[in-house]
This record gives sequence, C-alpha cells and structure tokens, in this order.
Amino acid sequence: MAVPATQPLRNPEIVVLARSLLERRQEIADGMAERIRREIDFYRSGAVSLDDLRASCDRNVEMILWPLVNPAPVDLRPPQETGRRRARQRAPLSEVMAAYRVGFRFVWETLVVEAHERGRTSSEALVAAASALWVSNDEYTDAMATAYRETLTADLRHDERERTAMVEALLDGTVSGSSTTWEIADMLRLPASPNYAVVAAEVSDLAREALPGVEGRLIRKDIASAWQLRPEMQVGMACLKNPAKLDALVATLREVNAGRVGVSPPYPALEHTASALRLARLALAASRPGLVTVFDSAPLSVTAASASEVMPRVVTAILGALLELRPDDRDILLETLEAWRDNNGSATTAGAKLFCHPNTVRHRLRRVENLTGRSLSDPLAITELCLALEAVRLRPELLTS
Repeated sequence: MAVPATQPLRNPEIVVLARSLLERRQEIADGMAERIRREIDFYRSGAVSLDDLRASCDRNVEMILWPLVNPAPVDLRPPQETGRRRARQRAPLSEVMAAYRVGFRFVWETLVVEAHERGRTSSEALVAAASALWVSNDEYTDAMATAYRETLTADLRHDERERTAMVEALLDGTVSGSSTTWEIADMLRLPASPNYAVVAAEVSDLAREALPGVEGRLIRKDIASAWQLRPEMQVGMACLKNPAKLDALVATLREVNAGRVGVSPPYPALEHTASALRLARLALAASRPGLVTVFDSAPLSVTAASASEVMPRVVTAILGALLELRPDDRDILLETLEAWRDNNGSATTAGAKLFCHPNTVRHRLRRVENLTGRSLSDPLAITELCLALEAVRLRPELLTS
C-alpha cells in the first residue's frame, strides 16, 4: 500500500546522484547483499539464500533511491513483503532490522562516494539526502516489522492449531489419511525413543493449564514432549530415552503440579498412545491433590479407581460394621489403619505419627479387626482392608453411601 511520506525538497543535485545510482542498481544490490552477509550472522547461516537476499536488496535499493527522484507517495509493499517472508523463514526480527540498518548505511555511503567523485554536490544537498534516507529508514523498517509480527502471529496460531490436532490424533488413536503415526511424531518434533509415557493432569479451571511451562522444563531435562489442553485435563506425551528419564519426568511434574497428575506406564510404540492415555487417566483418578501417581507404582489405588462401579459394594462388604460407627469414631479407626499401613505395620511408628501411645494404636487396630471380621495377621485380609481404605480415600462419599 502506498502512503504519503516526508519528502525532502527535490534538490537537482541529489536527483542526479540518485538517478546515477539507480542505473547501477544491480551492482549496488549485490554489494549491499555482500555487506549484510558479512556483518550479520543470521544471513551467513544459509537460512536465507543468496539469491533471495540479492532480490530483496534489489527491491530495497529502488525503494530507497526512487523517493529522492520522484516525490510520489512511498510504496511500502516491498518492506511488507520482506517482513512476511522473513517471518515465515523464522529469521529473528532483530537480525532483519539490523539488515535494514546495514542496507540504508550502504546506500548512504555509496551516495557519498558518488558525490565526491562528481565533486559538484553541495553539503546542503547531502544533508537533505541524509535526512530523507533516515526518515525512509524509519518508515520502511516499521512497515517491515509490523508485517513480520502479524505474519509470525498468524503462522504460530496456525501451527498451534495443527499441532493440537496432531496431538489429539495420537492420544485418541484416530490417525487417518496419508499421515502415519511416525510422520505426525516428526511434525510434533518427538524423536524416536525406546519408550514414551502419557501424562494426564487435572485442571483447576476451564482452559487453565495444570502444568504451566512444563514443556520447557522437560526440554531442559532432555525430555521432548507434546501437550494438549482439554476442558477437564492437560494431556501430554513424553519421550523417555532411558529408564532414568521416567524419574526425571515425575520429578519435573512434581515441581509444577498443584493438583492431581497421573502417568502411564512406559510403552515402546506410539501406536499404543491411546491405550496409554486410558492408563494415565486411571492413574489420575487414583491420585490425590498435589501428588503425581505413576500407574505401575500404585496398583491398589489404580484398582480402586478403575473398579468405580463395583467399589461401593466392595467397600461395604469389607468394612462392614465399621461403616455404621459415628463419623468421628469411624474416621479415627480408618486414620489409624492408614498410619499403620504406611509405616510398615509398626504400631510404634504409627503412634508417633498420630501422637498417641503404641498401645492405643494396637487397641484401635483390634477394633478394626472385630468390626470387619478381618485379621491383620492374614495377608489376604490386609490386602482387602487396604483396598477398601484406598477406595474411601479416593472417594470419601463411599463412607456415607
């Protein structure tokens, strides 16, 4: 789009100089491209080809010099196109702006050399030309940067939508069309790995990440991952290059987690991601606020969570008369049983945790045995009691249902 720009008085001396340089436009463009490549690292990297850079410089030389000849409104389409193209090439904006500064300086230096060689250009004319060039530099750089930012924002939104769809395809097992599982993984920048794990984290509010910044934190632990935010949870896949990476994954999740998190067992093939998600969701259901539960490390909790339909009947059958006690009495017995279980069956250690005498713990445990009809010296009975205990800890409403 052409917009009016501040123009210098059309000094005949500058018109002559500018026309002379325009006749050598290709030569000047080539020199500008070489200067940019010499002074700016990004353009030496090959991310922008020499032909692309020369073509851009050619347009820019004409764009810079023509207003010195013709006072028509400035055409901002060339810098806008450059901004859009560099954004799609993922060129750092600071480097592109630096290239514009180098380019304008190169044209100014070339103009000064031409003036000295001719020997008939006044200092007033050169000052006017300098003023015009720096005004143009501001206008062109602003136009380029605006187009760059708009394009980058639009492209990132598009990429994020595609990335979210790809993550969903893997997690739901709905890969279709010409894309294979591994092609999708490559597009998600998930490297080939001996094992993967799925993470499911409960969100505290709609569209709010449960694990903010988790992808960046995992990258610092050399764990690549891809994530999707769903209404009820944040879900992700993580690459585990070796067994120790599972521990690193869990440790990182604990650092950023405030709610409940479930982690699937490691699995070797991305085709099994949908099945792993189901296990991660079971681990999430078995977790508690502030905890990260790995499926394989909490079999009782996962069993209690996975059998949700039958668990009310199981709890009633196992706990029996204990459920009929007053709530405060019932809760003390369950708390004591839990402390005894979590402390290797030691009444002494459990008593220290509960701030009571070991004999008090033993008395309460005998009451649990009498009320449930299950002996704490019987491994099968202990297993059943622990299962019921885990169920009511996950679903407290079972105590009153």
